[in-house]
Amino acid sequence: MFMHDNSSRVKILKALADDARLEIVRILHATHREMACGEISDLMGIANSTISYHLRTLREAGLTTTRKDAQSRLITLREETFTKYMPGFLESLEMED
Repeated sequence: MFMHDNSSRVKILKALADDARLEIVRILHATHREMACGEISDLMGIANSTISYHLRTLREAGLTTTRKDAQSRLITLREETFTKYMPGFLESLEMED
């Protein structure tokens, strides 16, 4: 159990140690809804392929979930992961300028 928790924390911290991924988390938290990959890409002005890479990293760290709906991939923030491993982190994103 101890090693598993450390492994999860390391994945989470590595995933969040990137400006683009941190911004994706901020966007998902602020909207409080599922968002399409293309919608996130448009908001950030980043190519779909680049967003897909960042979303995969976030998903593998357990920070988001992805649901396929027809041709779209819908992304949701896994707030329970933040609550367990980084309590207060999402709220701290709201306080930044």
